[in-house]
Order: sequence, then C-alpha cells, then structure tokens
Amino acid sequence: MIQNLISLSLRNKVAVLVVAAGLFGGGIYAVRINKIDAIPDLSENQVIVFTEWTGRSPQIMEDQITYPLVTNLQGLPKVKYVRGASMFGMSFIYIIFDDEVDIYWARQRVLERLNSATGLLPPGVTPTLGPDGTGVGHILWYTLDAPEMDLGEQRAVQDWYVKFALQNVPGVSEVASFGGFEKQYQITVDPNQLTYYGLSIPEVIRSVRDNNNEAGGRKFELSDIGYIIKTTGYLQSIGDIEKIAVKTEHTVPIRIKDIATVQMTGESRLGIFDLNGEGEAVGGIIVMRYGENADEVINKVKTKMDEVAKGLPQGVKFNIVYDRSGLIEESISSIKKTLVEEMIVVSLVVILFLFHWRSVISILLQIPVTIATSFILLNAFGISSNIMSLTGIALAIGVIVDNGIIMAENSYRNLALRQEELNKSLNL
Repeated sequence: MIQNLISLSLRNKVAVLVVAAGLFGGGIYAVRINKIDAIPDLSENQVIVFTEWTGRSPQIMEDQITYPLVTNLQGLPKVKYVRGASMFGMSFIYIIFDDEVDIYWARQRVLERLNSATGLLPPGVTPTLGPDGTGVGHILWYTLDAPEMDLGEQRAVQDWYVKFALQNVPGVSEVASFGGFEKQYQITVDPNQLTYYGLSIPEVIRSVRDNNNEAGGRKFELSDIGYIIKTTGYLQSIGDIEKIAVKTEHTVPIRIKDIATVQMTGESRLGIFDLNGEGEAVGGIIVMRYGENADEVINKVKTKMDEVAKGLPQGVKFNIVYDRSGLIEESISSIKKTLVEEMIVVSLVVILFLFHWRSVISILLQIPVTIATSFILLNAFGISSNIMSLTGIALAIGVIVDNGIIMAENSYRNLALRQEELNKSLNL
C-alpha cells in the first residue's frame, strides 16, 4: 500500500504540492482561530445543582434536600455517577456525565428532572443549576479599591452595578461576588414585650410581609386625561418598618418599634475575604463559559472594566488580584520560542549532515506543513493551544525530521543500487 501511495504521489507531483499548500494555508487559519489557554481543561463533564435552605443543619439538608434530589437524578441518561454534599443551609449535587455528552444537553436533562423533583422538597425550597463553567473556569479575580467606602457600600456597588455589567461580556458564565456585607433590615424582637402584648414571632413576620406589598389599581380618565391609580406599599426605610402595626388593643396600635428594634446591618457570614493581610476586601470572580477562549474572554473583560470604571463612585477603582492571561502569555511564548529554536537547530543539523539542497528542502518543508496540519486537528477535536498540546508538537518535530531523513536515505540507496545494476549490465 505504501509503495502504491509513493508511486501515485510521484506520478501526480502537482496535485501533491497543491494538497500540501492547501493544508499549510488551512493550518495558518487554524492557528489564528485556535483557542488559547495556559493549561488543558481536564475537568469532568458535570452539572452542579445548588439548593439553599437558610438556617438548617447539615443533617436536615442531607435528609430533606440532598437525598431526595440524588435519588431522583440517578436515572438520567448517560450519567456516570451522582455525588452529593450537605453543609449548613446549603446542598450541592454534582451530576457527572459521559465525556462525549454535550454540556447544554446535559443541563437540559437535569432541568427537566428538577421540575418533577420539586414536589419532593419542603415548601419554598427551589434548587438551581450552577454556572455552565468548568473546573478551570476561574480566569480572573478582582477587588474594589475603595478606601473611603465601608464594606456594605462596596458590596452594594459590586452586586448592583459591576456584576451586571461584567456578566454581559461574551464568554462569561457568571460573576461570583465575595467579601463585604450584604445589606439587610434586621428586626431584633424583645421576648418580654412579646409576652406582655400576647404576640408571637409568626405574627410579627406575617405583619412585616403583608405590609411590604403593592396593590394594583386601574386607569381613571378625567377631562380626556388618563390617570393611573395605584398604591405604594413597599418598605423603603427603617422608619417604615418601625411604624408597621402588628396588633390593635383598645384602638391603640402596637407597632414594630414597641416590641423590637430595627437596624440596617449585614447578613450573617461564614467567613471573610482578606487581601494580602491588609484587611477585608470586596470583589468578584469571573467564571468563563464552557468551551470558550480564555485569552480572548480575559481581554474582553478588561476592556469592559475600563468602561465600567467610568461609572464607579469617585475614588473607586479595580484591583486585579489574579489574571490568567499572564500565565497564558508566558506559557505560549515559551513554547513558541522552543518551537522556533528547535526548527532552526533541526534545519542546521539536516543541512550539515545531508549537504544536498534538494534533500534538505524536501525534509524541511515537512516541518511547517505538518505543524500547520496539526492545528487543524486540534480545532477538529476541540483542543486548545496550551502548554501540553504545544509541547507535544515540539516533541514531534524530531520524529517528523527522522521520517524525512529515512525516506530520503532509502530513496538514494535504492537509486544507487539501481544505478549499480545498470552499470553492470552495460559492462556486460
């Protein structure tokens, strides 16, 4: 078969050159569109289901949330296994699919099963899907440098301005906020006052919930002018909460301020984010979407940060804590330098030992064509340009040259034998 292939190539030299030129051109295009990252993504093909039930112990989360969901999700098609983890107020379930399964098909199957599993959970508990990212999706971490703002204000800026802006960047799956305090109104009830007025905690909660509402009206026309009638009942300040009436005794309303104190404070935290031992900080983590180009997404996020920074309060700016683009550039440039050096050294060695320009050209042309073709295959199999894939190409250059040298030497040997036979026949 190899002999026939060689014969066919020799009879169609122009076609072989055209195919080689086409592969080289396609390879150059493949290099330009190939995804770039520092390390290969070897994480499992998984979908994460997150469920929150505030204030419950890990055992309760395990019995009433994790176990029902795990048993319900085990029957999904093309699933390797299902893992569950329970902690205080939170439940995590990891559904590991086969490697060849499309991640968005897997997420759709999980979402369909969750719709039927909601009835197995306690009232008010709703499981949600995690971001469509991978284990190496954390491509950039940043903090807000705001020395004049407290942690609560910084977290508000992060959650209500910065996060929404950066989530619109193509390729970003999620912007996970961390640090600071999530502001909330906190009502601290005095148990002695509750006993004195004959009230209970559920009554206080119901009163606050019922008074934090808005009812719709209708359109009223007068003198060809339309007026919209509505009621405004949402709570907007501490004073609004304090004035809520919980109960009426002898025409005297008992308000929240009579039985409790109301204050603006932060939600309870399980930990803090400390930056370089200099104190707490507020920021976010950029999570890249599955299958995206890490280097391209990072550059787009940085460009968006420059736009977002114009709308930040005075004295507030971004401080990038972790940026994978530096690692990507150093890794790729190092491998590229190694590739170029290796190609030069191999070329010199081939020229020095063969010292035949036609053989040298034939062998050296194989290097760029083969490397360019390898990038076509990388794109076809969805493999990014990373330190492992490029190192493999660098190691393969020696094999490429060895094959060329062996073929050239074998050709000259056979030509020499043929010439020797011809000379003998002429002498005879």
